[in-house]
Amino acid sequence: MSGVLNGFAILAIVIGVGIALAHMRVVNASAQEMLAKVVFHVASPCLMITIMGSADVHTLFSRNLIASVSGVVATAVIHILLARLVWKRSGTDTVIGTFATSYVNAGNLGIPIAAYVLGDGSVIAPMLLVQLVLLQPAGLAVIDVLQKRAGASPDETPAERNRRRRKMILGPFTNPMLIGSVIGVVLSVTGWHLPPILNDPIDLIGGMAIPAMLIAYGIGLRLGPLPGKGENPRYLAVITLLKLVVQPLVAGLVGYLLLDLHGVALLGVCVIAALPTAQNVFTFALKYQTGVVLARDAIFINTIGSVPVIVAIVALVSSL
Repeated sequence: MSGVLNGFAILAIVIGVGIALAHMRVVNASAQEMLAKVVFHVASPCLMITIMGSADVHTLFSRNLIASVSGVVATAVIHILLARLVWKRSGTDTVIGTFATSYVNAGNLGIPIAAYVLGDGSVIAPMLLVQLVLLQPAGLAVIDVLQKRAGASPDETPAERNRRRRKMILGPFTNPMLIGSVIGVVLSVTGWHLPPILNDPIDLIGGMAIPAMLIAYGIGLRLGPLPGKGENPRYLAVITLLKLVVQPLVAGLVGYLLLDLHGVALLGVCVIAALPTAQNVFTFALKYQTGVVLARDAIFINTIGSVPVIVAIVALVSSL
């Protein structure tokens, strides 16, 4: 249990550095945007190559993967229906809200919790695979298409229209985080290893992704409106319920009843699904300038709420 608390403590301290930097006016909103761009275009793709490339292929494609996909799909579908039909959110905001309900903090919180609580850091790999190869590229592709479509001019020429359509089609495939994820999966599946002259700088640059992400988030907390005052509280409550209750419940039930998962395997699926919303979601929101306050508030609330939820899951599953 101390591993869970240590993971959250590390998270809070680094975010606190960002808050302190903004409070002392060492940095401003432009620094937050710059950090987000560096993380999105360089650091995170390198981190994905390192994490996915070192994962055991048998761990990646396991029963845990099916359970993880089930939890992600259930919460994503429910949220999309509610966001569009009940809350009338825009398309791009709906994508950010969907990320907030299903994109877990598998990197900077999931890895230490998997290592310290579950005794095996590799159990986080299936969820990383789901997010980086399925959820993330699909969501960012939708945002790309919606924003490019919204930017279309009614007076554009046929040549301009063709260029815009090519960008809409090719844009998602040029996403740097998708490219990094695909390279990592290829390395894992083939067993190839990058030469040290390439691997070492990639590993070094990837190491800055998580702290830079957290510091940018802390800057946003200090400079923006207080969490809970910028978004509809009821909508945030729905996102929290989906993230911290529905996702681990669905993943756990599928794992236990349909996939015959027990013990540490079942505990891993449930705990990982109950992890709070990842800071990556805030980076995506900043990058595309959509749902920024929504992402920030959801991460804040889910991070606090996930502590008692994970503790309860550990106690419940351990008793089965």
